[in-house]
Amino acid sequence: MNLKDNLSKILIIDFGSQFTQLIARRIREFGVYSEIISHKKINSKLDKNQINGIILSGGPLNVYQSKKVKFNKKIFKWNVPILGICFGHQVISKELGGKVKKAKHREFGLVKLKRLNKSKLTVNFFTKTGINKVWMSHADEVTKLAKGFKVIAKTNTSNFSIIENKSKNYYGIQFHPEVSHTENGKTIIKNFIFYICKMKRNWSSKNQKRALIQEVKDNVGKSKVICALSGGVDSSVVAKLIHNAVGKQLTCIFVNTGLLRKNEEYQIIRIFKNKFKINLVYVNAKKLFLNKLKNVKDPEKKRKIIGYLFIKIFEKYARKIKNVKFLAQGTLYPDLIESKSVTGSQTAKIKSHHNVGGLPKKMKLKLIEPLRFLFKDEVRKLGLELKLSKKIVFRHPFPGPGLAIRMPGEITESKIKILKEADDIFISSLRNHGLYNKIWQAYAALLPVRTVGVMGDNRTYEYMCMLRAITSEDGMTADFFDFSKEFTQQVSNKIINNIKGINRVVYDITSKPPSTIELE
Repeated sequence: MNLKDNLSKILIIDFGSQFTQLIARRIREFGVYSEIISHKKINSKLDKNQINGIILSGGPLNVYQSKKVKFNKKIFKWNVPILGICFGHQVISKELGGKVKKAKHREFGLVKLKRLNKSKLTVNFFTKTGINKVWMSHADEVTKLAKGFKVIAKTNTSNFSIIENKSKNYYGIQFHPEVSHTENGKTIIKNFIFYICKMKRNWSSKNQKRALIQEVKDNVGKSKVICALSGGVDSSVVAKLIHNAVGKQLTCIFVNTGLLRKNEEYQIIRIFKNKFKINLVYVNAKKLFLNKLKNVKDPEKKRKIIGYLFIKIFEKYARKIKNVKFLAQGTLYPDLIESKSVTGSQTAKIKSHHNVGGLPKKMKLKLIEPLRFLFKDEVRKLGLELKLSKKIVFRHPFPGPGLAIRMPGEITESKIKILKEADDIFISSLRNHGLYNKIWQAYAALLPVRTVGVMGDNRTYEYMCMLRAITSEDGMTADFFDFSKEFTQQVSNKIINNIKGINRVVYDITSKPPSTIELE
């Protein structure tokens, strides 16, 4: 049994849009299964009986670049509703006999859209006056409709912003309904999947849990499984899911690099070994990692040293477990999409750990990736279904190299201790003020700068602590969280008054882009 077997779906054909994953997420938010496939991989092997509707995504290409754009016209014979978004809208028009040209007036950003005719696609979408603001991002436009199409809505510079062929159930929209900037945009997607494609809800956390547990049982049988447990959301959900499926056949290996957050190792042991009774091998490798990182300042060298050591230690302890056939990994659907492998094959190439490095293929273990068709928000919901605590499920992302990349310059034991304390004060303050779950990621960093300070009548010369907190949907773009002056002042005072070694606290107000979320 496979998670996606026997599920009716909305198939999303991807032309390289930065928003394609967002389309899939929006559909799944309505409780309907969606799947993404490259426009280059549309073939007869697809089970057309499971496809209730097709969405053609946007993309960076031009439809008149015939050598770069591959489109299989056979989908027009599948007798299923089709919705084209932006570039997909232009593809439908071109392939069915319309015309697409470079626009006289490009449209980027919010644009006012005016309704001309009624359509199933736009039920409850427009205001009472027939107007809506939508997010445009195009330099080409449809200049002539294909036979059988009519205009539903237009803007001042785009005459064919929404079109439909009612008899064929084909629809094209020039804007992006999947982005939050389009007002009421989700209604377009909802109307397409329920009113036009006649889909029924078939995607929930409870269904996922049952299907995934059965899938693991079927794949693993009586064999043993190992899992690298970091304590992050993905590896924690994978570990609990597999343990629910095969119990003692699972062994988790947890490597303490010495670069974890304060008391993190004790929390993981308490939860997974003591509470859930999972076989857990705890490896305390703090001294080894710190010795290898001594006098290393270059961030890329840090990552390589940490990644290499992690793999060697994992291999060493994995070999001690007899008759292991499977390696469990927390690969998510975006990872598969980005690596151009959405097949979910168990022989798929092992992805690289975030800034650390993938586990080695020479271990000759079969890869089991039970989360490979899920997005991050779905993984969190699944974690709650598996009875993981909210503290684990809604934990902020933490980089593979840990505190090493939040400490530019040389890594020392004393600096790690200072940073752990500062980070703990910051995160605890967020929780105490009810701010933690409003923020995508927050952390303290120790900058390689010492500054003069005055404490009492004494001069100090200590480190500068930088605080960072960002809001984001997916980590691809981010903005800084706007704290009150009172909150930042309280945190700053608490850090300086309680931690010897810090005499100055600064807050990073840079968005991504231009900056990255982490420092290194």
